[in-house]
Amino acid sequence: MSVVTRFAPSPTGFLHIGGARTALFNWLFARHHGGRYLLRIEDTDRKRSTPEAVDAILDGLNWLGLGGDEAPVFQLAQIDRHTEVANQLLAMGQAYRCYCSPEELEQMRDKARAEGRQPRYDGSWRDRDPSEAPAGIAPVIRIKAPQEGETTVVDGVQGSVTVPNQQLDDMIILRADGTPTYMHSVVVDDHDMGVTHVIRGDDHLNNAFRQAVIYRAMDWDVPVFAHIPLIHGPDGGKLSKRHGALGVDAYRDMGYLPEALTNYLLRLGWAHGDEEVMPRDRAIELFDLGGVGRSASRFDFAKLENLNGHYIREADNDRLADLVLARLASEPAGLELDDTAKARIRAGMEGLKARARTIKELAENARFYAAALPLSFDDKAMKLLDEDGRAVLSGLAEIFRGLNSFQEGDVEQAVRSFAETQELKLGKAAQPLRAALTGSTTSPGIFEVLAVLGKDESLRRIDAVCGTAH
Repeated sequence: MSVVTRFAPSPTGFLHIGGARTALFNWLFARHHGGRYLLRIEDTDRKRSTPEAVDAILDGLNWLGLGGDEAPVFQLAQIDRHTEVANQLLAMGQAYRCYCSPEELEQMRDKARAEGRQPRYDGSWRDRDPSEAPAGIAPVIRIKAPQEGETTVVDGVQGSVTVPNQQLDDMIILRADGTPTYMHSVVVDDHDMGVTHVIRGDDHLNNAFRQAVIYRAMDWDVPVFAHIPLIHGPDGGKLSKRHGALGVDAYRDMGYLPEALTNYLLRLGWAHGDEEVMPRDRAIELFDLGGVGRSASRFDFAKLENLNGHYIREADNDRLADLVLARLASEPAGLELDDTAKARIRAGMEGLKARARTIKELAENARFYAAALPLSFDDKAMKLLDEDGRAVLSGLAEIFRGLNSFQEGDVEQAVRSFAETQELKLGKAAQPLRAALTGSTTSPGIFEVLAVLGKDESLRRIDAVCGTAH
């Protein structure tokens, strides 16, 4: 059997981080088994579905590298097919028209509650002749659910789960206005798309039993269901706005790399030994449903940040520079980035990325390379630029003016020689220099900073602090 999975979001908003993990698990399962991964946009809720949400979801999936193997299927476009199958079930005697009024349905629910039962339709039109139908009531079509015995779903994550069939009511598959219900449409679409494995959140587990009724009534193969636990917040509660970002777009804006986010989501509910860093090719090799846990996972922003820092350190410098330059240029207080500033940031990326955990932080750390005089200094830097600090800087400036080469090794040797001559610890020379060049007490290695800024710019910044002009 060739494996086919699908991710089927409803376009009512952003791509939720939990949905992104579901898409990832479907993508990896299909790739691991050499199968296909499909997308379906479940846009039948016309009031809430928007083209903007469709675009946001597809953009988020593409950013994560989880675009479908084929163009997405739009559920609304399949509505005639859903209606056709409902009428086919009716003709086969597997479904029937129900003429209950809203008042009668409410009376059924009230009676069930009074008797301590779950409110559900009582099947009153299951075997009645349509000739008894009251005037003025447009019927719905209901599936005939089994009334005796049990239904078992062998779930790829939850194991074997059984419910008594008396808990399954004759659910509506076609509304009175002729539109199919979500529960029915999903089954028809999954069948027509050849889906073999339905991997989704465990909040859909109860739906599997009701959807199995339609599969069996049509004599279709029931797919393998696999219901994965939901993601909870750090406090153990369902992930919500109070925990922070929910949409994939927000994580991109905060400066996370897509490979870091998918690596983190993979490890959020699936495990393979102690491997925390899991590149995509390794994940494809190892991923299967057996490693998915049954308990909800807690989102840990600190772990995500640490993992993102790892991927930043591993990333190509030009790629990081492009991300940083785009971020700096788009900020409300964006910098004027001329070619010289851009070249400095590119040249300094190796040192910059060593200590950054997000692209946002990386961009902030890179600002000093593009900053114009006069620099702004933080409080710690200002303390280093006192009279003693400026005296050190004046001495270093004279040394620098005499250098013919300003490569990293050359400036390091010059600073070390100066410190020795002045009987200073290296830090007593390096820290005022760092403050003068960057406006901060933290930066990439100071000798790298000097080489990246170059002789002329380094001297301009030192002279600006010392109040001298050359």
